[in-house]
Amino acid sequence: MAARKKKDPNAEMTFLDHLEDLRWHLIRATLSIVVVGFVAFLAKDFIFDVIIFGPKQADFVTYRVLCDIAQFVGLQDSFCFDELPFRIQSRTMAGQFSAHIWTSITAGFVVAFPYVIYEFWKFISPGLMENERNTARGFIAVSSLLFFMGVIFGYYVITPLSINFLGSYQVSGEVFNDFDLSSYIGLVRSSVIASGLIFELPIIIYFLTKIGLVTPETLKKYRKISLVVVLILSAVITPPDIVSQIIVAIPILILYELSIVISRIVIRNQKRRENAKK
Repeated sequence: MAARKKKDPNAEMTFLDHLEDLRWHLIRATLSIVVVGFVAFLAKDFIFDVIIFGPKQADFVTYRVLCDIAQFVGLQDSFCFDELPFRIQSRTMAGQFSAHIWTSITAGFVVAFPYVIYEFWKFISPGLMENERNTARGFIAVSSLLFFMGVIFGYYVITPLSINFLGSYQVSGEVFNDFDLSSYIGLVRSSVIASGLIFELPIIIYFLTKIGLVTPETLKKYRKISLVVVLILSAVITPPDIVSQIIVAIPILILYELSIVISRIVIRNQKRRENAKK
């Protein structure tokens, strides 16, 4: 059902009206990111010293947990250390200021994500039937929860594993690791944002099932192929060691199995409504 104009509820919106409506949703979503990003810009010391450079410290919570586990299994040399053997430098005049700006924008996107999703939902919800809107009422809360779970996983698991491996890797004792600030922040940012978006898989499967592009049978049929894709994805976003890849692959596989359950529930509800109409 097409959305209605606010001025005239009996008039259907044209294509240009939809574009205008989308423009205002995008503007409000962007403004929310800018506002939160400005707050993050002012909180520079906390954002950089505590959040960004936290995984660089040897006493970071992930390293302490992994060290305890490694000592328990007799592999204390793997994750127990006093200092990561690398330094971070800025080699351009505007390097630190640019990093400050883009890190603030990233923080704005992460924190404002629920509102961004809300604006997205406000745009697509008029095109849904009343029962579909009721069924998907928890869309904003669930998608935000999954995103923040992914962000936490990326920050506390993928980021420290990557920093620990890449920061301590050496081809020769003659080479010292001096990483550029933008490279370090890029690793943290990509790990966090990528994980947050990957954790949206159940939501994506939900909508693909609603429009008929995906079925539970299709997901189960290609489960083996998906396993290979997950392992490749894990290898791309993590260091090239098997332990890190397994740690990352496990939650993604769980999300895939959860997506199959969600797809099955969507199909079951659709069949119930069709039978009720007969």
